[in-house]
Amino acid sequence: MQYRKLGNTDLEVSVICLGTMTFGEQNTQAEAFEQMDYALQQGVNFFDTAELYSIPPKAQTYGSTETIIGHWLKQSGHRDKIVLASKIAGPGPGWVDHIRGGHSKFDRANITQALDDSLKRLQTDYLDLYQLHWPERKTQVFDTLAYDEEPENFTPIEETLGVLGEMVEAGKIRHIGLSNETPWGTMRFLQVARDMNLPVMVSVQNPYSLLNRTYEVGMAEVSIREHCGLLAYSPLGFGVLSGKYLGGKLPEGSRLALWPNYARYSSPSAIRATEKYAALAQQHGLSLAQMALAFVNTRRFLTSNIIGATTLEQLSENIASIDVELPEAVLEGIEIIHREISNPSP
Repeated sequence: MQYRKLGNTDLEVSVICLGTMTFGEQNTQAEAFEQMDYALQQGVNFFDTAELYSIPPKAQTYGSTETIIGHWLKQSGHRDKIVLASKIAGPGPGWVDHIRGGHSKFDRANITQALDDSLKRLQTDYLDLYQLHWPERKTQVFDTLAYDEEPENFTPIEETLGVLGEMVEAGKIRHIGLSNETPWGTMRFLQVARDMNLPVMVSVQNPYSLLNRTYEVGMAEVSIREHCGLLAYSPLGFGVLSGKYLGGKLPEGSRLALWPNYARYSSPSAIRATEKYAALAQQHGLSLAQMALAFVNTRRFLTSNIIGATTLEQLSENIASIDVELPEAVLEGIEIIHREISNPSP
């Protein structure tokens, strides 16, 4: 395993991070325990979760992933071996009505309740990283690049950072991070923190894969210059870059078979790009999944690559991508395809 610094902190996190959003939905507690045991054995010390999980979000499974991880931490006694990250949900009336009425805000009341509830479910006194799951303000996240201006009606960044700072002082959080954030949002959080001597964001958890490299536009420079690295999620594009859906296949139990609306990475152009990436991988004797993950691992702006799996076989292949060194010919081939079909799944 390889490790990188989490921002300017003294924490070393594994370049492969275990994503856990399938725990409690596609994976039972027993299967989740197996995944966490295996990941830790392979040198993965970074686990990421959220109050929202498991996915898809619904009242019946709200908090179930954190609960499962909490049971594992208590049973295994491995809390001191894990860099544990979770997130507070933002607002989203309609699809997260079960979380504080669908009007979660990044203010004192919501942060206090969300954090305390997460700590209770996780059976721990602190989180190593606490992230804002998506912006409270309306902006270009979740499969859109367009920004429509709206009135300033979100919690002031000064207030959010002030509350998070108090939680750091209380020992409930070690570090803080962003998720699904924009260059403007990231820089504002960083600037306000420095101006007011408040905790600085150390990471940004955004989507990044062969099918979505929009992070390279604006955010990559922010990550490198500000030491606020990417925690890449969906590096396999909802499993599309595993190749299991090629040729119109729809494996039983797969995400697209269970939830057809999770088709962000399945547009005609994304399928065409995936076919080209699959051919490139085959040409060089690589599995598509490992080539896709190894590419993400090479990015200078990356802190950690969040992988998820529903089977130990998938998990083993994904973690092993850390040992795959892509030849220059493969990297050149990836760029050729990217120029031809750029970001088919933003």
